[in-house]
Amino acid sequence: MKYKLIALDVDGTLLHDDHSLSDENKQAVAEVTRMGGQIVLCTGRSPQNSIPFMLEMGLSGYVLGHNGAATVRVEDRKIMHQYGMDARGLDPYIDYCRERNIHFDVSTAFDMYVDNVENLTQEANYMYEHFKIIPAALPAWEDFREPVVKFTVFTQREKLDEAQREWGTWTQQYNMLRSGEFFIDFMHPESSKGNALKNLAAELGIAQEEVLSIGNYYNDISMLTYAGMGVAMDNSPLEVKAAANAVTGTNNENGVRDALVKYCLS
Repeated sequence: MKYKLIALDVDGTLLHDDHSLSDENKQAVAEVTRMGGQIVLCTGRSPQNSIPFMLEMGLSGYVLGHNGAATVRVEDRKIMHQYGMDARGLDPYIDYCRERNIHFDVSTAFDMYVDNVENLTQEANYMYEHFKIIPAALPAWEDFREPVVKFTVFTQREKLDEAQREWGTWTQQYNMLRSGEFFIDFMHPESSKGNALKNLAAELGIAQEEVLSIGNYYNDISMLTYAGMGVAMDNSPLEVKAAANAVTGTNNENGVRDALVKYCLS
């Protein structure tokens, strides 16, 4: 096959809106793998709740989690690379969120921490149940034993838009990404899906032109522009489609299957 490394975003791309993995996408992934292609998930999710999709597809290999902040080997969950961030610099953002009752969480490669773990809002509880995450109570920075790789803010779209505008005027020491309608992620300035994919390709000895990536949101743009072929889902914002080389169907129409058939299996 022309493309040896295929990076798939998860939510809004590989999965349907109900977060299910379709038989059509699974079959296409299996055929690509049989033909020698290596599938990796490149997602804003943590490795903890994205590795199960690799296992469901019968895949080993790697997951590029937290928008590329942590690359983990599936078979033994070894952290191959991670971008640790300066957590103490998050204090002004945490103060902003606390003052305005905006929910946030802090992630290491495999664990997640929240304020007031016993008193989460109904929306936050639903989100964590939906994504199969059990957060722990946020400790003091000096009590962390693993690097912090991501800080995520979750709230209503209007409040998030306002916060993003405000934070855009602050001196930036992080990579601040809109990773969903209701989410903003902060990471190490060099952390991105594109950089993680570039590093993994180099490690595997795969050339840039032999990489294909498929995604649907702003946090996917860096991997779409890095790959030799970047494919945007039809449910992507216009800016994401403009960054890609091609557009496939929506996630609910198995656009991943269509792209794999067209660019890898034809």
